[in-house]
Formats: sequence, structure tokens, C-alpha cells
Amino acid sequence: MPHARPLVAVRRRGHRRHRGDHALRGRGIPPGTWIPAPSDPVVAAVNAALVLLIDHDLAVSTFAARVAASARADGYAAVSAALGAADSPLHVSAATRTARLLARVRRGLEPERALAEALQEGNGIPGFGHPLYDSVDDRADALFPLLATLPDGEGTMDAVRRLQDVVADRARLAPNVDLALAALASAARLPEDTAATVFVVGRTAGWIAHIAAEYAEPAMRLRPRGEYVGP
Repeated sequence: MPHARPLVAVRRRGHRRHRGDHALRGRGIPPGTWIPAPSDPVVAAVNAALVLLIDHDLAVSTFAARVAASARADGYAAVSAALGAADSPLHVSAATRTARLLARVRRGLEPERALAEALQEGNGIPGFGHPLYDSVDDRADALFPLLATLPDGEGTMDAVRRLQDVVADRARLAPNVDLALAALASAARLPEDTAATVFVVGRTAGWIAHIAAEYAEPAMRLRPRGEYVGP
């Protein structure tokens, strides 16, 4: 994914005064704002996640966007439909559940106990298994190697491996992209909800592409019929 070059020279996380504060003001950016360089490992990892999450077949949110577009809802409304579907514990919100699970282990809770608490909340084991994959989620496999260079990558990956060992032994489920996103947020020392935020920002590009494609199809083609099965 292309990314913008820094507007001015900065010292990474050093908050040195920008040489071009006037240029920042012209773009609505407060003077003194830290602007990460594209070479920053955190930026590289987030960029990779955004690319990996652009599209993923007809996920629930993507299908919701296409249904809305099929009825000729405008683009904003169609994206809103996708956002509504995404805000569910078995879709994008699973990334937040996974981040909470990982945080518990990182705070010292044994993986078995952390997983038991997560299971009590319902909706399965967050961060593991996916209905489209029998084993490996390739998106997770692509992200995990990028975390070693992040500020807290070593401690995060240790917690990931401990969780993975317990789940593999008891449920035989592989890590999915939600665990990779939660690990990215943890390794970069970002808030827990970063995982879901990165997911939505990346997927929004895919939603817009699907919406545009649906506008080119006959209107109302995604209007299924129901079959009454009651008494």
C-alpha cells in the first residue's frame, strides 16, 4: 500500500521542532506533531495489516454493504451498513475480545485461566480458528514475523506462543488474523482497540470497492425470498 512521505524531517519519537511548522499548519496538523517515517517498524507493520485486511471474500460486513448498494443506498449508507455488521463479536469486534485475552496473559494470568474467562463471555475462543480455514490463516502468518522488531515484540510473542500451545493442545485451532492484530497493538504499545480500528480502516477500502461493483449490477439483485416453515 502506498504511504505518504514525511512532510518534514523529524527525530523518531523525539518530538524535535519541525523545520516546516508553517507547512503543517497549512494542512491542519498542529505544530510539534510527531509524524512517523515510513521506515518506522510500527508503520511498516500497520501498513502490512491494512493491505492484508482490504478484502476477504464475502464477509458479513462486505455482504451487508453489497446488499445496501443493491438497493441503491448511497455510499455513506452502504459503508454504515457494513460498519453495523462489523460491530459484532464474531466479526471485527472479535479483534477487541482477542486483545483483552492477550492483555490478561501479558499481565501475568495463566493462559488456561485467561482462556476460561474468555470462553465464559461466549462466542468461542477469540483469536483462534476461522470458518474459511481448516488450519492456518495466512494473514496471521504474514503479520507475526513483523512484530519482532516492534518495541514490545518479544514479550508479546511469548504470550502469543503460550496461548497457542494451550489452544493447539485442547482445541486444535490455529491463530487467526484477530490474534495477529491484537499482537500488533500489544507489541507496538498501542491501545487494545487498535486491533479493531486497523481492521476497519483496512476493510473500508474493500467495502468501497464492493459497493462500486454492486452499483454496476442490476438493482435489487440481492433481495432473497423467504420460505415460511411455521405451522
